[in-house]
Amino acid sequence: MRWMAAWVALAGIAHASEDIADKYPGSLLYDEPVEVIPGVFSAIGTSSPPTYENAGHNNNLSFIVTGDGVVVINGGAAYGLAKALHDEIKGITDQPVKLVFDENGQGHAMLGNSYWAEQGVPIVAHTDAAEEFETYGGTILEGMKRYNRDRAQGTFVQGPTETFEDEYIVDMGDFHIEARHLGPAHSPGDIVIWLPEQSLVISGDMAFHERMLPIFEDTLTADWLVTWDTEFEALNATYVIPGHGHPTNMAQVRRYTRDYLVYLRAKIGAHLEAGGDLADAYYVDQTPYAHLDTYEELATKNAGHVYEQMEFE
Repeated sequence: MRWMAAWVALAGIAHASEDIADKYPGSLLYDEPVEVIPGVFSAIGTSSPPTYENAGHNNNLSFIVTGDGVVVINGGAAYGLAKALHDEIKGITDQPVKLVFDENGQGHAMLGNSYWAEQGVPIVAHTDAAEEFETYGGTILEGMKRYNRDRAQGTFVQGPTETFEDEYIVDMGDFHIEARHLGPAHSPGDIVIWLPEQSLVISGDMAFHERMLPIFEDTLTADWLVTWDTEFEALNATYVIPGHGHPTNMAQVRRYTRDYLVYLRAKIGAHLEAGGDLADAYYVDQTPYAHLDTYEELATKNAGHVYEQMEFE
């Protein structure tokens, strides 16, 4: 619990820097797993883009030691990265990995499925995430190979072995685990892992706070806000392990996810009302969020995508 208390206390003033070197040079993992609350661990990825140096570990790879087996959240960005996580799990417990959840259909959630499938572990994801990976998995794999080179060895396209629409409930050992699709959010098939008895949510890309969230062409920001307000907030979680960045609380992810979306949509809305065009929309003021990692990479792109959406709302 001391890790969680420290992160919650620092959440408002500290964020991962793209300039920080690999924190765990003895492993492909960017950093070693830490116990967030008893039985729940997370290997926190870098907040910078995927590179050879971080082996693509720029998201959080979490796992739950239930007492009757281990549940892993996220396959990882490559076969070797998933194996590195498994090696850490073996150092913590002799309980076998019995289940893997993929938080969405992106590469850093699913490419490591290739390792877990070889271990005979069932892999679960939302139907939309499975469809996304089936459609784009080959392209995603080739992109990973370009930056990961020899560290991509062994990785192949392996989708989930099971899918669900609304929720997938697991009672294992001391944990009641609810995988939920709350509604449209960051990308197709986003899910959260909710532990109601511990009041902890592994939010995936539903929630961001240390790095700027990316808005894709198919990220419907108005729908994301509805999902947030009607479903995610209703969890009233005490602890949040986001898809990227250190564990924190609801106030922090609300500030840098929901409030950012509201802010950007208001700026673009005002720009549209004034007759502004797309070329100028890229430069609406987002400086209140300039301290976030990946701001330089994403702010203008986010503004452009929101403009294109709101123009036809």
